Amino acid sequence: MRLRTCLPCLPLLLALALSGCGGGNADTTHPVAATPPPREPGSGGTVRAEMKGVDLRIDPSTVMEVRWLRGELVATEKGKPPWFDDPSTFQVKIDAGEIALSPASMSALMNNYVFNYPKAPVSNIKIEIHDGKLRQSATLNKKIKIETTLEGDLSATPDGDIRLHPTSIKAGDLPVKGLLNLLDIELSEMIDTVKARGVRIDENDLILDPERVTPPPRIVGRVTAVRIEGDRIVQIFGGGAEKASLKPPFPKADHYMFYRGGELSFGKLTMHGADLQIIDADSTDPFNFYLAQYSRQLVAGYSRTLSDKGLVVFMPDFDQTGEEKLAAK
Repeated sequence: MRLRTCLPCLPLLLALALSGCGGGNADTTHPVAATPPPREPGSGGTVRAEMKGVDLRIDPSTVMEVRWLRGELVATEKGKPPWFDDPSTFQVKIDAGEIALSPASMSALMNNYVFNYPKAPVSNIKIEIHDGKLRQSATLNKKIKIETTLEGDLSATPDGDIRLHPTSIKAGDLPVKGLLNLLDIELSEMIDTVKARGVRIDENDLILDPERVTPPPRIVGRVTAVRIEGDRIVQIFGGGAEKASLKPPFPKADHYMFYRGGELSFGKLTMHGADLQIIDADSTDPFNFYLAQYSRQLVAGYSRTLSDKGLVVFMPDFDQTGEEKLAAK
């Protein structure tokens, strides 16, 4: 089985290795070393992760809507824990989950990352959903610029990639039989596989490789199904390790991220035997979390150290961080 990276998923998702350190008061009556709390059975050095109802912002214009997710954080360098401030220090391995993407976010991902390099074959990409199909309009950068429209169906490949099978292709108002007819050039000239991040052509279909279409942290997982649902593109992940769900301190929270086991670092702090739940302070809508600006949300929220030395952080949505700091309850 080949593990793959979440397509729009993007980037992320979940890179939220927020952590902290908690402790109790020293016992002056019996001055002996405190016994550390036991780690989760079988966790070893692995940081397990769960998410529910999180709008994970990759950049100002791209949001991955994590409906639910189960997996783990994997350090990219041996001996160094995932560091929240540097997304390249870890990967997010998804065992199972469901992630949605709006057409606007997918358009931004294609323009700002996948085809963001000099002399890219296409530009000005705009993705829409029309009558249950994905519609992509773009400028084809040949000797003269040609406005093109491609409409098609989405599906998952056996390897966990995403396939866009065109049912209609137009150059301007004229119909075209296939991608290569539209391009009228060699396949290798159309897509520079070294520069283009995760896009290739298989006969007449476009294949998106989820492992390469998002910036760090690398999202590793297998897309088992993809569908159009209203105005969203929904990806289903599966085929990962079958592990029991974690039990966060506040299991009934509507929107949260939870990390358990191993080590996590953020800022100048490291949490050993991680036990961290990050909860949306506003349960009326999904948790809007922006990785690059997490400190603003952290400062605007508050935290509680539990009796077992776990840490719970309550945060406002990113778009509410300009308001008054949350009061601890």
